[in-house]
Amino acid sequence: VQLVESGGGLVQTGGSLRLSCAAFGSTPMGWYRQAPGKQRELVATLPSGGGSANYAHSVKGRFTISRDNTENTLSLQMNILQPEDTAVYYCNGRTASGTSKWGRGTQVTVSP
Repeated sequence: VQLVESGGGLVQTGGSLRLSCAAFGSTPMGWYRQAPGKQRELVATLPSGGGSANYAHSVKGRFTISRDNTENTLSLQMNILQPEDTAVYYCNGRTASGTSKWGRGTQVTVSP
C-alpha cells in the first residue's frame, strides 16, 4: 500500500499549485496539511463513489479537489495561495479493509 504525493513547491502569494496523489493498494480520500508547530488538519475530502466534496473553511473557494478513478489519483488545485497555506500536504487513503493510510507528504511554501 502506497500513496505518493507530488506537485508541491515554492510559490508567491496569489499563485497556484496543483498537487497529485497516486494511490497503490488503497483509495485516495482526501488531503490534509500540517504547518510547523501545528496539528495536522483537514484540507479537503472527496467520496470515492460520488458525492460532494468537503473543504476546510479556510480554503473554500480557492482549492478544488478532484479524482480520476481510472488512474486512482486524487488532485488538489490550489489557487490564490496565501502564506498561511504553507505546510506539508498529505494524501490520505483507505484500504479495502478500511485501514487509513498516509503518504509521506509534499511541501508547499508560499512566500509573502
